[in-house]
Order: sequence, then C-alpha cells, then structure tokens
Amino acid sequence: MEIQLWRELLDPYQLAVDELIVKFNHVITEHRTRGLYSPIESVEGRLKSIDSILEKMKRKDISMNEIEEKMEDIAGIRLNCQFVEDIEKVVKIVEQRSDMKVKCVKDYIKHVKASGYRSYHMIIAYTVNTIDGPKELSAEIQIRTMAMNFWATVEHSLQYKYKENIPDNIQRKLIDASQAIVQIDQAMSDVRDEIMDAQNSHQRKENMVKDILNNIQNLYRVANKREVAKIQDEFYKVYMLDDMMQLQHFASQLDIISEGYQTQSLT
Repeated sequence: MEIQLWRELLDPYQLAVDELIVKFNHVITEHRTRGLYSPIESVEGRLKSIDSILEKMKRKDISMNEIEEKMEDIAGIRLNCQFVEDIEKVVKIVEQRSDMKVKCVKDYIKHVKASGYRSYHMIIAYTVNTIDGPKELSAEIQIRTMAMNFWATVEHSLQYKYKENIPDNIQRKLIDASQAIVQIDQAMSDVRDEIMDAQNSHQRKENMVKDILNNIQNLYRVANKREVAKIQDEFYKVYMLDDMMQLQHFASQLDIISEGYQTQSLT
C-alpha cells in the first residue's frame, strides 16, 4: 500500500480520535462546571501506527483488504479514572451517548489477563464526516484507573521491547506489581469519600472565584472605577483568609451590587 493510500485509510481514524478526545474532555468540563464530581479524570487518544498495524496483521493473519473489518483498535481512546468504582459510571456514560454505539466489551478487570493486565475495553461504532461523506468506523475505548494505566504503560513498553516474549523473571515481577496495583486501588477506594469531598470543595471554591472575578470585570465597565478597585481589594483580603463562608458571603454581596447596576442600566 502506498503512503498516500495509508493516509487515506488513516485520516478518518485520526479525525475520530480528535473528536472523541474533545467530546470526553467536554464531559469532564460539564461535570466540574456544575460543581459535580467527574468519574473521568483524564482523556488520552492515539492512532495506531503503521508499524503496529503491520505487526498485528502478521500476528493475526489479516490481509490488507481486511484491515478495517478485523482491526477495531486503529483509533483508540483511554479514559482514566481515580477509583475502580468510577469505571462502571464511565461505561454507562458511553452506553447512553447517541453519537456512538457499543459493539462489544471485554472486561479485563473481572477477568484479569494471565499477564496481570486489568482494564475495561469497549469497541464502538462511530461516524465521522469526511470530504467523501459520512464514514462509520470502529474505535476502542479503554477505561481504567490511573494505577492500572501506570502498570499497563510499563507492560506495553516491555512487550514492545521483547516482542511479546517477556522473560519469565520479569513477567513474575509484573504479576507481583499488578497485585500491588489492586491493593493501591482498594486503598484509594477506602478513602474515596474524603478525597472526593476535598476535590469538590476545591472545585466549588475555584468556580466561586471565577464568578467573583467575572462580576468585578463586568462592574469595571459600568461602575465608578475607584469603587470597583475597593471591591477588588476587599476580595483579595477575603480570599487570603481562606474561609469559604466569608468568600460565599462576599460573592452574595457582590451579586446584589451587580444586580443593582444591571437594574440601573435597564431603566
């Protein structure tokens, strides 16, 4: 296959990766903007390299004409979670979307691979719009905790180095490390409520500060500049106290002031 033909084959898959990254990052943003905990912590994506495609074709005995039919992970998205409990929530988010259809799943968390690999895989059908019109293609979504992802990244590098023939002594260490990852995930789950409460508190403060600064910015356009400067100085003093109740009170008072100027502008 010529280079130009490889580009024609892979371009729609790159488009799928780019779009899916944007969409799942938006899921994170929506949750956090509304002051909600996001079960998705981060999003990664990748297009399978030509070298990896050729290697898999050889291993799986896939012909050139069967690539798109039999290779469902050319486009890959990884959704990282903080806690094991979040994985089921992310699966439901994917299942409920109208812009993608789940074709099949592989649960390597309940059914851990012999190597120690743990992750939840979903193959989806996804449509991209190209200059030649709509094209439905397959993409793989991997859902795992950050701890699982650390282990999988190391294991993948070793698989690449040893061409999937990792020496027994290293394989045993990987299995031991995989079991340690299970314990880490369990320990994180044990303090999940405390971690989530701390993160939600930080997010609420961040959103409040953003609203306050937007209000001050808007007041600067319509109010006396000296008065706005005093309000801003007062905000910095309240912020330095690191007291959420006082910050909330300041935000409420600022809302009243802003509403007053808005009413004046309307009349």
